[in-house]
Amino acid sequence: MILQPLVPVDGALPGPVLTEIATLYATNHAFFELSGDFPDPNRITVEQVAAALADELAQDGAEVLLARSAGRLVGLAATLAHHPDRASEDPDPWIGLLLIDATAHREGYGRAVAALVEDRFRAAGRTGVRLAVLDNNPAALEFWRSQGYTPVRRTRERERGRDCTVLRKALDAR
Repeated sequence: MILQPLVPVDGALPGPVLTEIATLYATNHAFFELSGDFPDPNRITVEQVAAALADELAQDGAEVLLARSAGRLVGLAATLAHHPDRASEDPDPWIGLLLIDATAHREGYGRAVAALVEDRFRAAGRTGVRLAVLDNNPAALEFWRSQGYTPVRRTRERERGRDCTVLRKALDAR
């Protein structure tokens, strides 16, 4: 499996890649029903995904990584080099989203992508990583805990005020 940064070309995302990503998002309608990120989780459009990715990439220190296995897009991870609130004293980078093709859940891709993201942060000299899980998504909380993440606090999500749990994992040198 490889991770490739999503890089806009002349300020726009390449159409074929954007279509692949939109297809990936559309397989995850159950997640988007929980998150409320799209008006109709059963009809996610390319335009909506393009807008969501543009919002992700507009944040300082943001990166969207595409996960491919045998050439197939199996997932993506959106990361932040630092806490989105620059006033925060949180020194860790963040995983803002880990999305795996729902038709391939339980095949190990989530663990593999999470490990590759952690390896990227570790190689950059980072000593920990954080993420927030919506409280209405117990399956995600269970997944991240199984990957060695531990809850550090409960809070309300910045953008929409949703209840969530912040988790952290120490990144020991390998």
